[in-house]
Amino acid sequence: MSAADDGGNRSLGQLVATATTELSALMHDEIALAKAELRVGAKKAAFGSGAGVAAGVLILFSLPVLSFALAYGLRSWTGLGLAWCFLIVGGIYWLIAGILGLVALVKFKKVKAPKRSIASSKESAAVLGNVKPHPRAAGNGGRSVRDVTRSSA
Repeated sequence: MSAADDGGNRSLGQLVATATTELSALMHDEIALAKAELRVGAKKAAFGSGAGVAAGVLILFSLPVLSFALAYGLRSWTGLGLAWCFLIVGGIYWLIAGILGLVALVKFKKVKAPKRSIASSKESAAVLGNVKPHPRAAGNGGRSVRDVTRSSA
């Protein structure tokens, strides 16, 4: 016999305890679903962040040393002026950083909101929003049988 089958034979305390247990289990399941969906989004965000960090590291740490080496090598190879060689090297680094920035942007745009968790939470909120509270008797502070409103769920 399920909990729904013997609902008429249980006391109010037992019904409240069952409802509390089921609501607690529902909340735990909702949290577990949200964690699972966020884990997937976090992996995508981490990869995008890694590409962004790589772009920043490339610009900040390797730019001065490699710029000098490449500019002097370019000057000896082409015979261009040193200023032009440094401008070419700077343009190459900006191009590489732009490509890595685009990779990061593409990865960040693939991060999605946890749609299943949101839908499930809205459904639970809608069900709980339809539950009517038990009104208190105005005169004696107790409840009578006719004062108890039952939900349809």
